[in-house]
Amino acid sequence: MSAQGEWAEQPTANIFGVLDIENVDLTPDQLPAPDARWGEIAHFGLSYDGYKHESASRPCADSANAARDEYREREVLPDSLDALRSCLFYEQRRYHHFGEPPDEWSLGYIHALLEAIRRRVAASSGAP
Repeated sequence: MSAQGEWAEQPTANIFGVLDIENVDLTPDQLPAPDARWGEIAHFGLSYDGYKHESASRPCADSANAARDEYREREVLPDSLDALRSCLFYEQRRYHHFGEPPDEWSLGYIHALLEAIRRRVAASSGAP
């Protein structure tokens, strides 16, 4: 293989300095542990750029805020892995801009997103 071919195969960081992990490439061992601290979860959240996956009719912020409100009111989370990861991405961006870690309720919501992501990834990979 040529040096150029080897270079082309090297992963590159996204605009947040984190390697993108597409849903089809995501494995259970790449997810933060259930008891992970905010910093580890925030770093993982950046592995899926919700801005790149948003639709023209519904920006990432609108979808994520609606999902957060739905969880607050009824403890219901989005169904799709894309939506869950976009919500986690947006929570990372929210608290990055706030300049402080999430409060207790928000961290509970973030852990619920992470666990829903874990279930979807395990189901698609055949993991227990």
